[in-house]
Amino acid sequence: MVTTVFRHQSTPCRIHGGYSVLYKLSEEVDRLKGARVMVVCGQTVAHKTHIPTVVQEILGDKLVGLFDGVKSGSPSTTVLDGVSMANELNPDVIIAIGGGSAVVTARAITILLAEGGNLKDHCTKYPEGQPPVSPRLMKPKLPNIVIVTTPTTATNRSGTAVIDSETGHRLELFDPKTRPGVVFWDSEALLTAPLELCISSSGSLLSGVLAGLQSVNLNVLAEGDLRQSLIILMDNMHRIKSSPEDGQIRINLCAASYMYNRASDSGFTGSATGVVTALAHSLDARYIGCDHGSAYSILTAPGMRFNVDYNCTGQSRLGHILGVSESPNGDKTTSEAAACRVSDIYSNLGMPTRLRDVGVPRDGIRTIAEDAMTDFALHRNIRPVHDVSDLENMMDEIW
Repeated sequence: MVTTVFRHQSTPCRIHGGYSVLYKLSEEVDRLKGARVMVVCGQTVAHKTHIPTVVQEILGDKLVGLFDGVKSGSPSTTVLDGVSMANELNPDVIIAIGGGSAVVTARAITILLAEGGNLKDHCTKYPEGQPPVSPRLMKPKLPNIVIVTTPTTATNRSGTAVIDSETGHRLELFDPKTRPGVVFWDSEALLTAPLELCISSSGSLLSGVLAGLQSVNLNVLAEGDLRQSLIILMDNMHRIKSSPEDGQIRINLCAASYMYNRASDSGFTGSATGVVTALAHSLDARYIGCDHGSAYSILTAPGMRFNVDYNCTGQSRLGHILGVSESPNGDKTTSEAAACRVSDIYSNLGMPTRLRDVGVPRDGIRTIAEDAMTDFALHRNIRPVHDVSDLENMMDEIW
């Protein structure tokens, strides 16, 4: 009998979920010995929702400032503006309110506050012909709390990726010490996000779950979390359109996101569709008409086809889970059926499956492909990618 060797590492994190659970915020700030709290959020959260007012009422004088400059994709200039405010306010706790961009911007701020220098000093490097190298960021980081408005997978990750405002390229930083100690799934906060934003965030999460279930060395802990996450997603992503004001549905989607990240901590690497992640990072960063979820709805099934010769077993397992085959030990026929099923899932959710659907011109494919060649996820893809033309050919087929 062959067994899968794995390691699971749990990261301490308290989660408060339900209706009006933000009243617990003061208790959590006290637990962190916080006396000077800075909030990080975007303009919409700051000026078109009640959340900052609630936080102010709960924290009182402990709230020393609010940075409302978060922008989609976390551009580097925005991070630097946040660092400048933090240097003036001298906070001891940072609270991120919003979706992935707010969470990532807050983490990047904590990194620069501690490490100094600039983002390029601390980001992953890509020496030609060698594996990527992520600098070890050893200095202590400010504790952070996250109040999510979408079921973003960014919530409790170690990685932080911002967009270089000069080049449009991603800068990737890695530091487990930036994970939040506390996360709030407050139904009122979650209901402030537009339905489309919630669906987009869930769409990218779905791609990650599908990728995880194709992993070559999937262990029992990761598979359990991924299977349950998929069940929750398939149920609630369809229900949310008919019940957009149901806060419990959004909390359920947050739970699916947490299970996916917990599965990552159990050892699966995302290599089954690393090419999808790499291309999606470039696509949604460069084209304003393409949201995060749409990038993944377009690329997930094609990415499976791109990798099929290197991961027929994993894709067959996914096909079995999705009900397109009675046996998890299939062949290319099962793999193709699995890819078709994935494409149908996104189509049935009303999400795009073609690059031209999100405003990508045919002559824009080359730039997206070149960006992806220096994305960390591509280096983990199960099929080695040595030439940018491989990615161009894949995208030409789905233009």
